[in-house]
Amino acid sequence: MIVEGGKGKVGLIGTGMVGASFAYSLMQSGLASELVLVDLDEARAEGEAMDLNHGMAFVRPMRIEAGGYERLANSDVVVICAGANQRPGETRLDLLAKNAGVFEAIIPKVVAASPDAIILIATNPVDILTEISAKIAKKLPHGRVIGSGTLLDTARFRFKLGEYYDLDPRSINAWTIAEHGDNLVAAWSLANVAGLPLKDFRGPNGKILDQAAMQDIFDRTRNAGYEIIQRKQSTYYAIGLSLLRIVEAILRDQHTVMTVNMPLEGRLGVTDMSLSLPAVVGRNGVEEVLELPLDKSELAAFQAAGQVLKDRLAELTGKR
Repeated sequence: MIVEGGKGKVGLIGTGMVGASFAYSLMQSGLASELVLVDLDEARAEGEAMDLNHGMAFVRPMRIEAGGYERLANSDVVVICAGANQRPGETRLDLLAKNAGVFEAIIPKVVAASPDAIILIATNPVDILTEISAKIAKKLPHGRVIGSGTLLDTARFRFKLGEYYDLDPRSINAWTIAEHGDNLVAAWSLANVAGLPLKDFRGPNGKILDQAAMQDIFDRTRNAGYEIIQRKQSTYYAIGLSLLRIVEAILRDQHTVMTVNMPLEGRLGVTDMSLSLPAVVGRNGVEEVLELPLDKSELAAFQAAGQVLKDRLAELTGKR
C-alpha cells in the first residue's frame, strides 16, 4: 500500500554537500513534515536551516530547524552523511580509519535520542560503516540500519546502458550489487529489458551488447565517483537524490525493491559484513532481501567482495 502525503520526521546528521543536497531535495519533495539538521559545526547546520527556510514560500510547508541530538526524538528516519569526504586519488576504503571513529560516537547518540528510527547511512565506506553501525545498534531489529549501498551505482549503470542503447534508463532492469566501491559487481546475467536478456536485446539505435561494450560500461559505472571527484572534488547531487528515494520508500511504505546494503547474515555465503542486494524497503526499513540467482562468476565476485571488506574491518579493529 502506498501512503501519500507529507508526513513524518526526518533527522539529518552532517550538513556538508551530500547532506545539504539531500535536505534540499527533501524540502522540494513534500515527503516530510519536519527536518532536523545536526552537525558538529553548529553554525553550518544553522546556516543551512536558515537558507532552506527562506525558500519555504515556494514549496509545501514543513518545519526545518537545526539543533542537537536530542532534537532527533521521534524521528522516523535519521540519515547520516557525517564524516570525512573522499579526496582525489583516495579510495572509499581509505576513509575507513577516519570515519569509523566518527560513527562509534554518532550511532549511540542517535539510538538514545530516537530508538524507533530507521538509520540510513550514506558516509563512505558505506558497506563497512553500515556493518559497524548495525553492531553498535544491535538492539534495533534487523533491517532498521541501512546503507545507501549500490543504489547510486545501479542508477549509473542503467544510465550508461541507456546511453549505449539510446533507451530510457528507467526501462532497463539491471542491478549492481556487493560493494559501493572497487569491488562492485554487475549482475549481467540477470539484466534485461521487458524480460528480454540484454544478450538478446537490440536497442532502438541497432546496437547489441558485446564484451568490449560490457567492460566499458562497467568500468565507467564503477569509476564514475572517481571521475567526478577529479573534476569537482566531491559528488553530492545524485547521492542526495538516492537518499531521498530510500526515505520516500520508507515514509510512504512503498515496498520498493532497491539495491541498498544491510548485514547479510549468511545470504549468498556472506556473513559478518554488509553488502548490497536488491531488497524490499518499506516502513520497517529492509523488510526482505532478495537472493539473486547469480551465475558462478558473479557469485564468486560477490563473496570475494565480502571477504575484502571483512579483512579491512579486521585490520582496523586489530590496530585499536
